[in-house]
Amino acid sequence: MIGDILQPTHLLFVLVVALLVLGPKRLPEVGRSLGRGLRDFRSAISGDEPQEQTITQASAEATATTPPASPPASEPVEAAGSATAPKSTA
Repeated sequence: MIGDILQPTHLLFVLVVALLVLGPKRLPEVGRSLGRGLRDFRSAISGDEPQEQTITQASAEATATTPPASPPASEPVEAAGSATAPKSTA
C-alpha cells in the first residue's frame, strides 16, 4: 500500500501541487525548513548533540535575514521661520 504512494507520478503530482500552493519563492524556504526539522528530529532520537557548525550557520542566517532596528521616530521639527508667536489679547 505504501509502495503505491511512492510512485514517481504521485511524487511529481505532489511537487506540482506544492509549487502551485507555495509559489516558486517560498518553496525552497519550506524545503530547507523541513530538512532542518528532520535533521533535528533524527539527532534528538539518536541522542546526538547538534553540531557547532549547524548552530553557527543558523544564527548567521537569522542575522542576515533580520532587518536592522530603526531609531524611534521623533516629533517633527518645525522650521525656524514657520513658527508664529501667539497673539496676546490684552
